[in-house]
Amino acid sequence: MTIQALVGATIVLPDGIAPDNALLIDGARMGPVVPRGSLPAGCVEVDLDGGWLLPGFIDTQVNGGGDVLLNDRPDVDGIRTIAQAHRRFGTTGLLPTLISDDADVVDATIAAGEEALRQGVPGVLGVHIEGPHLNPGKKGIHDAAKFTAIDPAVLERLTRPTIGRRIVTLAPELAPPGAIRALTEAGVLVAAGHSLADYAQTVAALAEGLAGFTHLFNAMTQMGSREPGMVAAALLDRGSHFGLIVDGLHVHPAALRVALAARGLEGAMLVTDAMPPVGGERDSFTLMGQPIHVVDGTCRGPDGTLAGSALSMAQAFRNAMDLMGCSMVEASRLASGNPARFLRLDGKTGAIAPGLRADLVHLDADRRVRRTWIGGQLSEAGE
Repeated sequence: MTIQALVGATIVLPDGIAPDNALLIDGARMGPVVPRGSLPAGCVEVDLDGGWLLPGFIDTQVNGGGDVLLNDRPDVDGIRTIAQAHRRFGTTGLLPTLISDDADVVDATIAAGEEALRQGVPGVLGVHIEGPHLNPGKKGIHDAAKFTAIDPAVLERLTRPTIGRRIVTLAPELAPPGAIRALTEAGVLVAAGHSLADYAQTVAALAEGLAGFTHLFNAMTQMGSREPGMVAAALLDRGSHFGLIVDGLHVHPAALRVALAARGLEGAMLVTDAMPPVGGERDSFTLMGQPIHVVDGTCRGPDGTLAGSALSMAQAFRNAMDLMGCSMVEASRLASGNPARFLRLDGKTGAIAPGLRADLVHLDADRRVRRTWIGGQLSEAGE
């Protein structure tokens, strides 16, 4: 197979940038980064004509896209449409996310995720089941009538073998003793969210295997002087990860900067919590019978409750630089390297390095997506 040399763009590496260099691609895998004047004989040069070449973005929380909500289309075609819509915005890996629903919909989502993985639907890494094992006191836009307790049948459902990655978001204070450990031992990545867990309960959940926090600050107990809450537990723990919805609306930019200052860069991930309007043509949809509209750049229910977001990973990446003060390299780690590490895929994707899958995004000088590659397969569709 002919080796390609991507040239003409500044390459963003995990620890710096490489101008005037080329990235070699051999089929589905990346080769080394080499000086442009030292290309191997016989390779095909692909001139990107400026801009930035980064590892593709990885989004662990994607409720919908392309005018499709996963709850309404828990099948392979629905998942394919969502993944394709987000690829335009640089997302080369994602976990379609189910909002709290009935057991049969959860079953259908898990089965569809496995089939999408077997079919090799580009970009699909697994599924994220957000609820229905959440606290009604922090329900957000979720329908509390769908909420259920975790019992043996639930554990059997959520621990079915997967060939990809599975995230389960739950309220740890409502999980029976041993449930988080059982999920973790089965390979499930357990995240806390929509929860009233206090600091001590959260620390106990971390000790049992809790791996992360779904959209830090949102729908959880906040940090106070005498009760540090879930937020403080997340920021103090060094082994877990937390998602940040960086749209300037879900979380104030100052709070985002405080999170990075407290924890450092390693535990943070950009997530979109995206809804159907991302990559779609409509600015409204229905969720559990509620009309949801895009208002001032975000999605809201009839009473103004935030209902996911209209955020793309491309915009989240730009916001990480503009609102949080991150450098290009730091924003890339938030969008790619850290989520890959959380998903335990950092040996396969999430960075530009030899041997990793050629999942890439090319941004122009204005940091807008020009093209993407998933496993070396090029898509010219961009923003």
